[in-house]
Amino acid sequence: MSAPGDAYREPLDRARLHAQAWLDAVPERHVGPAVDVNRLVPQFARALPEGPSAAGAVVDELAALSEPGLMAMQSGRFFGWVIGGTLPVALAADWLVSAWDQNAGMRFATPATAAIEEAAGGWLLQLLGLPHGSDVGFTTGATMASFVGLTAGRQHLLQRAGWDLDRDGLFGAPRVRVLVGAQRHDVIDLALRYLGLGAPEVVPADAEGRMLPDALAEALDAHPGPSLVCLQAGNLHSGAFDPIGTATAIAHDRDAWVHVDGAFGLWAAVSPRWAEHLEGLAHADSWATDAHKTLNVPYDCGVAIVARPEASRAALGLHTSYLISDDHGPGDPFEKVPELSRRARGIPVWAALRSLGRSGVVELVEGLADAALALADGISAIPHAEVLNDVVFTQVCISFGSDERTRRVTQLLIDDGTAWMSGSQWRDRAVLRISVSNWATDDDDVRRSVDAVARAAARVPHP
Repeated sequence: MSAPGDAYREPLDRARLHAQAWLDAVPERHVGPAVDVNRLVPQFARALPEGPSAAGAVVDELAALSEPGLMAMQSGRFFGWVIGGTLPVALAADWLVSAWDQNAGMRFATPATAAIEEAAGGWLLQLLGLPHGSDVGFTTGATMASFVGLTAGRQHLLQRAGWDLDRDGLFGAPRVRVLVGAQRHDVIDLALRYLGLGAPEVVPADAEGRMLPDALAEALDAHPGPSLVCLQAGNLHSGAFDPIGTATAIAHDRDAWVHVDGAFGLWAAVSPRWAEHLEGLAHADSWATDAHKTLNVPYDCGVAIVARPEASRAALGLHTSYLISDDHGPGDPFEKVPELSRRARGIPVWAALRSLGRSGVVELVEGLADAALALADGISAIPHAEVLNDVVFTQVCISFGSDERTRRVTQLLIDDGTAWMSGSQWRDRAVLRISVSNWATDDDDVRRSVDAVARAAARVPHP
């Protein structure tokens, strides 16, 4: 028989109480974890009990043991990496996804989840100004979203070159060159490793990390043949955008496939203030972004968009006697991502978009950029602090003079716990890197974070 509903009541009630207690504490708690993983492992790895334990008690134990090792990533004062919070409606939708427990791979088997994801995909194409009819798939993150786009590009280029990749594999195939900007995100290299395409060829970029179009043309002309060009919407450090329209035209003139890695920066396309930085975006062939990073849905939720569905479905699809496939129309969800069995990640996206509406998405994106600019302005007023990036979207890089002083200020800030910002290396300098991606960050969070940086800087004498 089916599991009785009452069996879930106590553990779910306990989980809800612990979840609410955590969320209530986030706004004022120390942002960083209180203990490290080496302290926690022995507590979780005690001898496995010989017999069963009550479900509610297990949930209580899990919450109690975990709490000191949790990072308050939902905090309005967490600016490490690009990790947003979670919109309340998206969190609630994600709870329903877990409760419904659908294997959302086929339209036939799970029509509700497929319909929701198709609707969310259509809304995303409208918001981002991307071609109607593109395939939209929901992946485990932006890395796998780029993997999808690059997989489709590899399939398309080799098929056009007369090579049957499915039958003959990569050995002996025409070489597919991959060209990237000098400051691309390293996950592109990781996706290429998965695809067996090897290390990319690096095209020079300017000081903000923007690929130089003339250098791209020169590199493509030097070795004609099947080529993938990876452009970037949102540099990890500066937030700058490659000249997407110009670079895409150069690449297409030479029959190259263009993929845009827009893990967080693709969302700038929804904003009238920022869309000009992505002029020509719709002319690319594939795009990757992350709904967690900027739209603030729960982990994990990448978005893969491919303008040529036949290429991605040929590379990722599977047809067998036991799968009831949809041969016509928008395709099955499993044909758009590298997973036959899959979680319905698009449902929280639908809920977030339905709740925000177009104007709410614009307000969210512009609010993140405004908070980043306010942080940059506030911190730049601190003696000997210097903002290194020219244009602030949602990323800010700060130097406090010498590399050693910058690293010490960063560590003191983390120890203080009022705000959390990560250290990095950019332009051969140590930097304090700020990433604003949380819908909940407000003016008070900005003020308190600037004050925390000022306190840390005051404790480190300037040479």
